[in-house]
Amino acid sequence: MFVPLGPYVNGTAVAIGGLAGAFVGTKLPERLRTSLPQTFGLASMGLGISMIIKLQHLPAVILALIVGAIIGELIHLERSIGRVGTKAKGLIERIFPAREGLSPEEFIEKFVAVLVLFCASGTGIFGAMNEGMTGSPDILYVKSILDFFTSGIFATALGYAVASVCLPQVAIQILLMFCATWIMPMTDPGMIADFSAVGGLIMLATGFRIAGVKPFPVANMLPGLLLAMPFSHLWTTLF
Repeated sequence: MFVPLGPYVNGTAVAIGGLAGAFVGTKLPERLRTSLPQTFGLASMGLGISMIIKLQHLPAVILALIVGAIIGELIHLERSIGRVGTKAKGLIERIFPAREGLSPEEFIEKFVAVLVLFCASGTGIFGAMNEGMTGSPDILYVKSILDFFTSGIFATALGYAVASVCLPQVAIQILLMFCATWIMPMTDPGMIADFSAVGGLIMLATGFRIAGVKPFPVANMLPGLLLAMPFSHLWTTLF
């Protein structure tokens, strides 16, 4: 029986990191809060590059990423994810009051960013689907290490609310994983490699965003993951 280890490890890392960061609070030196995200971003970039080099059909991969980004922009996917977090404002403020020094608006804005980062990141979605198709939780294990420290950094400012993000994160990853398990029999090694490459490009963009180099609209690129394998199959069939 297939046991989804990756999502549970990832969710546990976010919960523990969030609790630890909230407990430490502002005691963490400012220089660490500034420099660590850059290191996390670099790690995400390296992981993305390691996945990109596996590609089999470059035109199909690029086309899937471009068309997926266009779809994401047209339907305002990242903005919609942000609205979901905003609608949870009342519940969040009742259970997890904002830290002193943060206005309610600042708290919600930052919390929505955290929600998008942990629940809708290219790394998490790709990692969950990759485990469903290959049985390997390695991507989510690496993400868990990054998320442990990242959630801790955010929690120093936002408090214990950050730890609650593990609940929707685990639910989304398990759903994606079992959907990928159903898709697996219809794929071939080339399709999986191209799917991995699209995920790697999104992870590379995620790294730039985490490091503060370039705020790529990562969530809007996610439809490219759904197009990667169909485009790879069509490219193989037609050319």
